[in-house]
Amino acid sequence: MYYYRYENTEVSCCYKYLMFSYNIVFWNQCCGAQYPDDWDLNVYFSCNGTHRSREKCGVPFSCCINDPADLVVNTQCGYDVRNKPKREWSKHIFTKGCITALEDWLPGNLYTVAVVFIVISLLQMVGIYLARTLISDIEKAKFSY
Repeated sequence: MYYYRYENTEVSCCYKYLMFSYNIVFWNQCCGAQYPDDWDLNVYFSCNGTHRSREKCGVPFSCCINDPADLVVNTQCGYDVRNKPKREWSKHIFTKGCITALEDWLPGNLYTVAVVFIVISLLQMVGIYLARTLISDIEKAKFSY
């Protein structure tokens, strides 16, 4: 999670939002890989005293427990959460890791995942077939001249 493992700023930014949306779209009840403390590996959310990021000792907003009455997502809800005692974290953020959430989610949705993989595989095979057909048509056109 350190720079989201990319040095390039553009890739880092995109990967950051990809990871946030991964939390929001699929499980929406997890934070970090194993625990919320995993965010210490990221330079922005780390609790060490060497940087001055506003996100220091926090977590991304995708880790926050949202109030259903709120119409707008509070993107700053995770700020300074990890400065509080660990027993208070569960009031503000999800404390289950995303790997555990995936392990809990996957068995109940195995057929859906299998269907998605089969459909993607079939689409790829159709693309390969069409590409091979195009290649043979091009070679026929070459030989006809």
